[in-house]
Amino acid sequence: MSSTFKQIFAQGKTNVNYAQYFIGQSYLNNLVATDEQIDIDVSNVTFEPGCHNHWHRHLHGYQILLVTAGQGWYQEAGQPARLLNPGDTVIIHADVKHWHGATKDSWFSHIAITKGHSEWLGPVSDQVYDKL
Repeated sequence: MSSTFKQIFAQGKTNVNYAQYFIGQSYLNNLVATDEQIDIDVSNVTFEPGCHNHWHRHLHGYQILLVTAGQGWYQEAGQPARLLNPGDTVIIHADVKHWHGATKDSWFSHIAITKGHSEWLGPVSDQVYDKL
């Protein structure tokens, strides 16, 4: 990891549970202990350079991304990709097909606040990602 990449929260462990939905290596740190009365997940997600997740959407809920370190991308289907920097926020409403992840040459970290369940779709094509 670059010495210029400073995270606020711990990076967490290798994201093995969701690795099948990522291109490249990501790390996951659940920030809120599991509690049956809380139906919102709050996690720090860290992406190595070039790592990004598959297209997906959130069913019966939403997701909010709070960018904390590095530089990354967010893209909704049919829209241009948005470059993300620390301090940026993204609000993703239910059923919006999208993806997010690191730029090719930067680590990237965000806090993901998620309500509902994710439906994982296909990977982002190399053609789409390589144009960014």
